[in-house]
Amino acid sequence: MTSLPLHQPDCVLDLRATLGEGPVWISAEDALYFVDIVEAKIHRFHPVTREHRTWSAPDRVAFLLPVADGTFLAGMPDGLRRFDPRTGHFSDHTTVEATKPGNRLNDGCVDPHGRIWFGTMDDGEELPAGSIYRIVHDGDGLQITHHDEGYTVSNGPAVSPCGKILYVCDSPEQTIYAFDIQSDGELANERIFARLQHGYPDGIVTDSEGTVWCGTWGGGRVARFRPDGTELPPVPMPVTNVTKVAFGGEDLKTVFVTTARKGLDAETLAKEPQAGSLFAFRTDVAGASQHVFRLNGGKLNKGA
Repeated sequence: MTSLPLHQPDCVLDLRATLGEGPVWISAEDALYFVDIVEAKIHRFHPVTREHRTWSAPDRVAFLLPVADGTFLAGMPDGLRRFDPRTGHFSDHTTVEATKPGNRLNDGCVDPHGRIWFGTMDDGEELPAGSIYRIVHDGDGLQITHHDEGYTVSNGPAVSPCGKILYVCDSPEQTIYAFDIQSDGELANERIFARLQHGYPDGIVTDSEGTVWCGTWGGGRVARFRPDGTELPPVPMPVTNVTKVAFGGEDLKTVFVTTARKGLDAETLAKEPQAGSLFAFRTDVAGASQHVFRLNGGKLNKGA
């Protein structure tokens, strides 16, 4: 898809998802995986062949994070499951936040050390009940560690290419926070990285130079920030609800963008008929490589 124009989005899959989210590029398959949270669907798109496949999930899937064995760790409303695209099977349920039934998992990422960072949110998007967690392995399997709290809608998260900075959004606050990741995986030095003036920060990723790329819910663009927080010119999008980007293609310079129809009225949808579809454009800086999570013995056996 190198024929795509620079920073000029083109609709590459006219899907019209209710809530398209969580794109991840899997180089071994030359394919993009992403989800429709509301419709409980998982999608795989091969940009060269335009082949598109869909799986139905047993519940809403907020994120898919790749595992070294070819499966994914799926963030479900009440916890984590393994998803195997070769069989379509979901297994190994691990509960997260059992004492907070009003919460659900939202977004996640894998850092350069192979650790997973993910957040939770109030499903009603009203209470500051969400938190940030980290998953690593010890000798017994998964270890889920709580790090920060007070998020109404946690989003992102993303980690710098060097693995030393964690970025996390609190979407209703229009704020992206940054933390230093210490050598033991603990977080320190919480600070405001950026505030959005138009729209709400949704999913975020970093490119190979450390620039932060942020989908903007209600903002109609992909916002970009240098590592020092300086805002770069955004990439305008033809739809209002822009959720997240992923870098893909052979050179990781194709930017795939998920979008959503959720929350748009009939008048807006008439103007934006492709809202919820998958878009793509080219950029001049490669994205950071997609990291994978290695499971110890293939089992999920600890809850939080």
